[in-house]
Amino acid sequence: MIHRIVITRPEFLSGEGARIAAMLEGGALRVHLRKPGCSEEQMRGLIEEIPAEYRLRLSLHDHTHLALEYGLGGVHLNSRFPALPHGFTGLVSRSCHSPEELRANAGLDYLFLSPVFNSISKAGYDAAFTAEQLAGGLIDARVYALGGVCPANFRTVAALGFGGGAMLGAAWNPVDAERFKLQYIAPDATKVERVLAGGCRWVQLRMKDARTPEILAQAAIIEPLCRRYGATFIIDDRVDLVEAANADGVHLGAKDLPVEQARRILGPGYIVGATANTYEAIERAKAAGADYVGLGPLRFTTTKKNLSPLLGFEGYRDIMHRCRLNGIDIPVVAIGGLVPDDAAQLYDAGVQGLAVSGAIDQFLKH
Repeated sequence: MIHRIVITRPEFLSGEGARIAAMLEGGALRVHLRKPGCSEEQMRGLIEEIPAEYRLRLSLHDHTHLALEYGLGGVHLNSRFPALPHGFTGLVSRSCHSPEELRANAGLDYLFLSPVFNSISKAGYDAAFTAEQLAGGLIDARVYALGGVCPANFRTVAALGFGGGAMLGAAWNPVDAERFKLQYIAPDATKVERVLAGGCRWVQLRMKDARTPEILAQAAIIEPLCRRYGATFIIDDRVDLVEAANADGVHLGAKDLPVEQARRILGPGYIVGATANTYEAIERAKAAGADYVGLGPLRFTTTKKNLSPLLGFEGYRDIMHRCRLNGIDIPVVAIGGLVPDDAAQLYDAGVQGLAVSGAIDQFLKH
């Protein structure tokens, strides 16, 4: 697994300090606090939200003198704060956008090179380097890839010799809303290419009773298809196979590994989905750090054993209403016995996606 640095979003988020702590607890090497245009007091507020035991693993982009006051472990030099605070002895980093900049800053502790891939958080900010340039002695272990870094290209980051990857979009918003709308729960690879060609952009491989070699064999077929079509690839249940399958994340059932433990194993960047049957389960999943919730079942389905109580449309409306009232904004995908005629009522209830298995052909026709 590659070393990962997380960069904060430019705006301040509710509960951001707790989320930063969770990322560090879950395996992020460092978190960079980057808030262009913020006031000193705003930055103080964010730093003070983060437990003190994590401060050595924070790097500051703005009001960098606060690194000395709060004992932060790093400073990231930039056009807003180009000078090192007097007396600072921690890690020093900088962002670079060319081979010349990398060479000019070779004396710093580590560097970001961007954009290596097409950016997730900045539309139109596309990769600026060819594979030949990156493989030509430009990269070493002190350089971290930035721009579009996500699980789908972790192997490429490592193969090119980067010390790791720096993430913004993939760490804070790993669930793509357009891909999320229709999800195929695949029992194997048989239909996957046809489903992707039909417009679906989210595939979850669910093989509950299969052995590890069987799952990995099917994943080896599905993963490159998902990359070709720009689709998200999720493994059901098996957190231990996510990296080996080069998947984007894992979906956890109610009796699978807890979300918190899966997050500690996978770290930031990977998607962790959770199963829910009640509002309270959604609330717990959100608090535990899940990126989305599969809510169901709508009605009886033969594709899932040990079915939870059926929700019906009224159950969805009630649960999603409670989510809105309480500010629970985690993406929710409806699952369990869905047919195309259900879509309008479920979207009206407030879900963001529909997950289907046997009925996928019916959905692709609509």
